[in-house]
Amino acid sequence: MSTISSLNDIKKGTNINWDGEPYVVMEAHFVRMQMRKPVVQTKLKHLLTGKILEYNFKPGDKVEEADMSRNKANYLYKDENFAYFMDNKSYEQFQLPLATIGNKIKFLKDGTDVDVLYYEGNAVSIDLPIKMTFKVTSAPPGVKGDTASNVSKQVTLETDAVINAPLFVKEGEEIIVNTETEEYVGRA
Repeated sequence: MSTISSLNDIKKGTNINWDGEPYVVMEAHFVRMQMRKPVVQTKLKHLLTGKILEYNFKPGDKVEEADMSRNKANYLYKDENFAYFMDNKSYEQFQLPLATIGNKIKFLKDGTDVDVLYYEGNAVSIDLPIKMTFKVTSAPPGVKGDTASNVSKQVTLETDAVINAPLFVKEGEEIIVNTETEEYVGRA
């Protein structure tokens, strides 16, 4: 494991070991206040429990980069507590608690390939493709005359996720959604 010794190396998306536990940096802001040493204000998410921690790293703080690996897996199905996946190389099936997956579960379709993050050989998190295509299952009709500005309506996708989309989107259409921002991108 490599040690992160510079405050500039602590960036959003970096996986670190902090107090012997794996965290991902969700936010990192370099702050220099008058007459004080600079700090990096961070928001850290525990990769095993999902708890959020805020911490200010000061010059001289030593942090180890977490020993993580990534692998592709295929989403199979979910039940009340777990989502089930199959590793694309070894064809072994594994499960992740829905609490670990969080909001990403509403964009998982059967057969979707995801990136799985492993810590010490155990699956701890997934990353979805940034843009995915979904079928609109429910869309209220757009009202004529509402097009003077960027007006949107809420539509329901095939995974039961609800997002904002332009008025012209109709039920049965396929649209592209950014899974990170949960926003409409365009028609498929």
